[in-house]
Amino acid sequence: MTATALRPPAAPSRRPARGPRWSLGTPISYLGALVFVLIGIVPLLFVVIGGFRTTAQINAQPVAWPHPWELANYSSVLSSTAFWQQLGNSTFIAVVATVLAVGLGAMAAFALSRYEFRGRELIFNVFMIGLLFPASVASLPLYLLLRQLGLLENLFGVALPEAAFSLPVTIFILRPFFRAVPGELEAAAAIDGCSKLSFFWRILLPLSRPALTTVGILAFITSWNQYLLPLLVFNDSNHFTLPLGVATYQSQYSQNTAGVFAFTAMSMLPALLFFVFAERRIVGGLTGAIKA
Repeated sequence: MTATALRPPAAPSRRPARGPRWSLGTPISYLGALVFVLIGIVPLLFVVIGGFRTTAQINAQPVAWPHPWELANYSSVLSSTAFWQQLGNSTFIAVVATVLAVGLGAMAAFALSRYEFRGRELIFNVFMIGLLFPASVASLPLYLLLRQLGLLENLFGVALPEAAFSLPVTIFILRPFFRAVPGELEAAAAIDGCSKLSFFWRILLPLSRPALTTVGILAFITSWNQYLLPLLVFNDSNHFTLPLGVATYQSQYSQNTAGVFAFTAMSMLPALLFFVFAERRIVGGLTGAIKA
């Protein structure tokens, strides 16, 4: 036996543990995020705080803290009948548009994900092309169509087009969720006597609840903030939504800057609160759609 064979095996070398690596990209990312947050929040705070000041204070010193705090502007908005009427119109239109967009989009996404037929991808691509065109492109033909249908000065004349414009993004998010459901689950449901419609209603929709919540939130916020469609359809102030109400209030009371700030802040508050509480559901639904 040679000396090499009797030599004991060398002990494995131990490298010193390295600490966490410092990367220049991390502080730059945080700095960029902070800049974007400030760009979004500072104008909102300027409007909200400006509503607690008087117009004379704003003219004398545009950027300043209220001293003293004035509640008359917000109380005037809350006691206005026009504000509550516009709030009701916006709520009705947003709810109808959301229900139609989610309901019709879910059925279309189900057909485009679980059925095999000729032209399926072509139909899906047609819906995706709709993401490239804003509502302003179709303003003239849409106005002529609504006039022929007798939907001018009608809340449904705004809700129906808004639901149609929300369909592409709804189908885009729901289709991957529906396709990710295993086919074995559908086959097992069919063996138990579950029809296609029953599988869609009782199994597929509950499993896709995060995506349904996401598209519902997006459709609601998009409809709430819509300005062009109500401007085309409505001439009667009784039918105005909050975005139209803000523009009308600003033109009528252009000298009352503090009042305009208060009306603007109150009009954006419902959608802002809705978005803040639903933010996690939006991110979760979009993440699931990407993974699917």
